[in-house]
Amino acid sequence: MSSIQLDLVSACAAAARVESAARLPRTQPRSIQAQFEEFHQENPQVYSRLVQLARGLATRGHTRVGIGMLWEVLRWDNLMSTTGVPYKLNNNFRSRYARLIEAHEPDLVDLFDKRELHSA
Repeated sequence: MSSIQLDLVSACAAAARVESAARLPRTQPRSIQAQFEEFHQENPQVYSRLVQLARGLATRGHTRVGIGMLWEVLRWDNLMSTTGVPYKLNNNFRSRYARLIEAHEPDLVDLFDKRELHSA
């Protein structure tokens, strides 16, 4: 086959893949909130440990805490205390945990710096 024929075969194959993909049903990606809720339900220890860390700082007089700092401590603890494949800590969940903690732990209200949520 000549290079022109090979190019034509490649182009036809690519067009067939695009056409095939266009016929597949499109599913909506799950929202960050939906992913967070599932993760939170499957990993309640994350919430408990974040509350423990936040309270530890609050009792030492800290009035403002960054959830990112606590998240990285949790990530470190997780790597140091597990064998095999540890659960993943998605950074998209940090602000949601800060809000959840403040909503359920009266002594930790206004401890975290937060911005407005931009995605659902």
